[in-house]
Amino acid sequence: MKRILGISAFYHDSAATVTEGGRIVAAAQEERFTRKKHDSSFPAHACRFCLDYSGFSVDELDAVVFYDKPLLKFERLLETYYGFAPAGVGSFITAMPVWLREKLFLKRMIREELSKIGRYDPAVLPLLFPEHHLSHAASAFYPSSFEEAAILTVDGVGEWATASLCHGRGNGISLLRELHFPHSLGLLYSAFTYFLGFRVNSGEYKLMGLAPYGIPGSLRTVRFRRLIESEIVRICEDGSLWMNPAYFRYATGLRMVHEKRWERLFGFPRRLPESELTQEVCDLALAIQEVTTGIMLKMAREARRLTGSPNLCLAGGVALNCVANGRLLREKIFDRIFIQPAAGDAGGSLGAALAAHYLWFGEPRRMGDPGFSMDGACWGPDFGDKEIQSMVRKFQAVCRPFERFDELAAETASLLDRGMVVGWFQGRMEFGPRALGNRSILGDPRNADMQRKLNLKIKYRESFRPFAPAVLEEDCAQWFDLDTPSPYMLLVAGVKEALRYPLSQDYHELPLRERLYTLRSTLPAITHIDFSARIQTVHRDTHPRFWTLIRKFREKTGCGVLVNTSFNVRGEPIVCSPTDAYRCFMRTEMDYLVINNCLFDKRMQPPWPEDDHWQTDYVLD
Repeated sequence: MKRILGISAFYHDSAATVTEGGRIVAAAQEERFTRKKHDSSFPAHACRFCLDYSGFSVDELDAVVFYDKPLLKFERLLETYYGFAPAGVGSFITAMPVWLREKLFLKRMIREELSKIGRYDPAVLPLLFPEHHLSHAASAFYPSSFEEAAILTVDGVGEWATASLCHGRGNGISLLRELHFPHSLGLLYSAFTYFLGFRVNSGEYKLMGLAPYGIPGSLRTVRFRRLIESEIVRICEDGSLWMNPAYFRYATGLRMVHEKRWERLFGFPRRLPESELTQEVCDLALAIQEVTTGIMLKMAREARRLTGSPNLCLAGGVALNCVANGRLLREKIFDRIFIQPAAGDAGGSLGAALAAHYLWFGEPRRMGDPGFSMDGACWGPDFGDKEIQSMVRKFQAVCRPFERFDELAAETASLLDRGMVVGWFQGRMEFGPRALGNRSILGDPRNADMQRKLNLKIKYRESFRPFAPAVLEEDCAQWFDLDTPSPYMLLVAGVKEALRYPLSQDYHELPLRERLYTLRSTLPAITHIDFSARIQTVHRDTHPRFWTLIRKFREKTGCGVLVNTSFNVRGEPIVCSPTDAYRCFMRTEMDYLVINNCLFDKRMQPPWPEDDHWQTDYVLD
């Protein structure tokens, strides 16, 4: 039984994964331990956790696998600067010391970091480097339930590849097509993220959430889309694309775009971060989302044509674009789709480990047993009574323990029905960017004020951002236009027509804020401005406690749906430990906190220190 440690690091979202015999044993992002969002440093804490949880020491591993090839990346960097010379000299001078000090000596750095965790013989333990997109492809294909599938990986850039199309069969993965840097759908979307005032590599999901505020079919939205497709990017029928270098600076510069040219093209300046949103900003967000979705559909059709497979696996950062994923599902290009929940670089640690297991060691593929699929994606640490009591003593917290979980679930359901906001902390932490019911903040989706309360008083984030529904899998069709499971919150679908309220004829002419707070359905807290929702279906087997809570809420209210958002504030990683959870609970206007079988009432807690200026700990994302 091969024991493998997979690592992703040094770009963003560092992570570690341990597999044994192809089974996932543990996986976690470094940010959850260091409390630094998108932490890119070597995942020392995540490695220690994964090894401790698995019970393996470093010298008991059969391989350590890094998720890409740094020398190939260095080659791309040098060739890019050479090809664009003399442009980009400043960026070159900035980048070279980092590459020479860290990236070129990565093998030595990894070995040194591992030696801090445990003693081992570097001459015996193999250190492997699969290509970036192979790691992504492996992360999606091997945990899927498909014996054979097309695999589409789309992100910013790996070594050279920005998109790849593979065919997975059994334990093998064959590369069929690649798109190369600087032409990249991920970088195209990030360029618009930057121009519209959000942070690259963390604000792309905000751009996706903003897009529905654009006016579909309006003259401006149509004009923006035509400008994108005629001036910014040329799109081929197979989904490959060519990006006009006159509009971009990411190849050699320290900025994403040539701002003056974008301003002349679209007729307005780059939006400054945190500034007011205008309708033209929303319309451009909608235009680029439509372009992105169109490109993904073309890529998917080409994948179906080349492989003939009825199954599709998706990975890479662009696979987190659940609007495009939802459209891909509705187009029925494939019969079945699996999207890796840790689709970004964190998931590369998992893919690296699995690629080594199946491709390097040549192990036969096993499917169906626990651990060979994502199984709800909860592969992080869990905490017992000892850790909870330690936290209670540390903060002199007051809690009410429950002997029976179903009684706690019933009490929590009653609190939610009364409009309370509840922090919900159970079991093992989720792997990937979504909270799926183990590290979540919950609310009543029927409450018209819940979306505003969660954004402004709990999450301290922009008011336009939507919230996701968590629905009992067996009840999904009652509430949403979705006929397939969506366990990882990666598909957008419409709220049922029967639940929607009619809009006024002048709805699209109303100011953005008035549109935001217009009552749109019987589930106003999770119905986005275009009647859509980013859906999580909750299955009894993978999330039994969360499923039980939603069922108790349904028994009380007739509604088998809850608002589910990640347990953190803006700029903070999702909470990992009971201490993280209690701090977040006390720093916000959350009403109650549940950790395992303990219920904490905010009114009963000792005063939180007024000199805790925690906002300065987190950079706005």
